[in-house]
This record gives sequence, C-alpha cells and structure tokens, in this order.
Amino acid sequence: MEIRLLHGAAIAPYIDDIARLRLTLLREFPYLYEGTPECEADALRRYIDCECSLAILAVDEGRVVGASTGLPLSDKSEALRQPFLEQGRDPRTVYYFGKSVLLPAYRGRGLGVRFFIERESYAHKLGGFHYCAFSAVERPNGHPRRPDDYKPLHGFWRNRGFLHQPSMRASYAWRDLDEADESDKTLSFWLKDLLL
Repeated sequence: MEIRLLHGAAIAPYIDDIARLRLTLLREFPYLYEGTPECEADALRRYIDCECSLAILAVDEGRVVGASTGLPLSDKSEALRQPFLEQGRDPRTVYYFGKSVLLPAYRGRGLGVRFFIERESYAHKLGGFHYCAFSAVERPNGHPRRPDDYKPLHGFWRNRGFLHQPSMRASYAWRDLDEADESDKTLSFWLKDLLL
C-alpha cells in the first residue's frame, strides 16, 4: 500500500480515478448520489487550480483504492461558505475537508484515520487556518434506503477532535439513486479548532 500526497496540478493525472472512486462509493447510504463521472471530474478540477489543495491517494498495486481531499474553504462554493459567514467566521481561516472514499476491502486498516491526520497536518503546515471543517449529509433514521447495519461515523469524527455544529447547515441539490430529478439535501458541519 502506498500513500501519495498531491497538490495543485500534480492531482490532474488522477482526476478520473478519484472521480470514479467517489462516484462508486457516494452511491452508498447516506449520500445515495446518482452522478456521472463527468460531473465528478468537473467538481474535482478546482483542486488542480489551487496550489493549497490536497489529494491523498491510497494506491495498491497501481490502483487507486482510496482518496481524500482538502481545499481552503474560500475556494469552495458559496453554499458551503455562507454558514461560516453567518456565524462571523472568515472562510479564509477554514481548511475544508472534502469527501474521503475507500473501497470496502480496505476499510478497518487505519486509512480513514490517516486521511484525517494528513489533511490536518497539511492545514497546519500551510498556516493561517484556525479551523478544519467538513460537512455531512443528514438523513432521517427511518429513511427507506438506510441499511439495517448502517453505523454513522459520528463517533469516529469525534475521536478525531471534531465537534458537530448542528446550527451550521447548508443545502445542496443532487439526484438520489431513486429520484427522477434533483432535490435539496441538508448538510451539517463538523469543526475542529486548530488553535487549541
């Protein structure tokens, strides 16, 4: 297993690999995302244009089996910046953790922890960031596509030092696997203070 840390233009050769992996794994609950490889690749291109971006790849025998991303919040969409502005937090002081995806056969080996450590370490190295943050989709407990064995990652995130901020919410639209059209989804935020 090899862990690769890439920034800016160095991410470009891996965009399609990351997009395919994200598309496959974001179809799982709770995201249930019915996207296209092209849409995912387009969304990831902003990482190429930002020299402060980070892509962490887990590569096994030449195949990307896991990926995690990070980017200054100031380079993310207005929908993600707005909840911070409403609370008087400057988006330029927040390093935003994108999705982490890992093929099921590679879970439980510490790679998820490694993704968090590497992103936080990079935010510290860059300097000027007061917080690390990420968002997670909220689904009701009785959602019809919720697997019986589903376990939320809240405990894992708390163990990494992140605190849930239920008052900070954003709305994003995408098409679920069983939807004909896009619908709004609620995201809530998790923050870690880097200055403590």
